[in-house]
Amino acid sequence: MAGFNTASPAIDYDAFIFDLDGTLLDTADDLGAALNYVLADHNQPSVTADIYRPAASNGAMALLAAGFGQQWHDHPNQADLRQQLLTAYADNIATHSQCFTGIAQLLIALDQQQIKWGIMTNKPEFLTIPLVAAIAELKDAQAIVSGDTLDIAKPSPLPLLHTAQLLDVDPNRCLYIGDAQRDIIAAKAANMHSAAALWGYIPSEAEALSWQADFNWQSPIDAFNHI
Repeated sequence: MAGFNTASPAIDYDAFIFDLDGTLLDTADDLGAALNYVLADHNQPSVTADIYRPAASNGAMALLAAGFGQQWHDHPNQADLRQQLLTAYADNIATHSQCFTGIAQLLIALDQQQIKWGIMTNKPEFLTIPLVAAIAELKDAQAIVSGDTLDIAKPSPLPLLHTAQLLDVDPNRCLYIGDAQRDIIAAKAANMHSAAALWGYIPSEAEALSWQADFNWQSPIDAFNHI
């Protein structure tokens, strides 16, 4: 398909590193449920998946902006609403969340090929750790780095470099997979190959292709060509 990179680089990867929301896990419905809880508590209409899914990778403030619409920009209680959303989400963090189709098979294949894999997400640790623990397919992750593990998060390359260090692999022998532009920016800055997860919460396929990742994958199964 035009615009898609299909050739594998002339290296064997020592590690795959994954973003979490929108890449490994479909978490949008749990995030959307927390958003709608907050909206209902403030006498606002609920929103449907077509509103909250595109914001699901971008944090609590982006979700609230999607839910409150034009009211959000000048809302006087943004910090309180953010905390209310995070609390509601933490209380029901894995009610609906599950691996995207093909992820479980990919992780098994990586283990079989003795390719290390880890998680690097901008999600804060107090949410990342219980979420990952609730998903059986993620139990063998060999490194987990959250958005607040270091003092800086993506698009800085430093969390990815820290993940590579934890995995004991050279960054240039890692592949990072994510569904947001900051993921591709971080990977390039860390001297890692990158793959755009087009199955995730991308704004549009055309915009995702403009990020110029090394690979653009429609499904986790596309990764099998690179292990």
